[in-house]
Amino acid sequence: MADKKKMKIKKGDTVKVLTGKDRNSIGKVIAVYPETERVLVEGVNRVTRHTKAGQSARGTRTGGLVVQEAAIHVSNVAVVDPDDKKLATRIKTRVETVERNGRTKTVRTRVAVRSGKDL
Repeated sequence: MADKKKMKIKKGDTVKVLTGKDRNSIGKVIAVYPETERVLVEGVNRVTRHTKAGQSARGTRTGGLVVQEAAIHVSNVAVVDPDDKKLATRIKTRVETVERNGRTKTVRTRVAVRSGKDL
């Protein structure tokens, strides 16, 4: 079994597409798939699926052409800088030691390289 890969992009991040047919599109990450290194971005890489006709529980017919998002590789997206909301940025991790109730704890915070703001 393959090791689970660490990805810097998380669910809920706002990302910008760097390459492909949806280049420069900005969307929110719906799902992250670390085993295949892919992300599902809202409104990006929309494909048409042919679904088989069937009946739902209430008796309505379903099926036909459905347009939905498909996953894209994580290397083709970059997190949008929280400062200006348009430019892509890299992510670094800031490690801090916090002392609470006599205990020291390390806290990891994701930080935008471009502006230095927390994500």
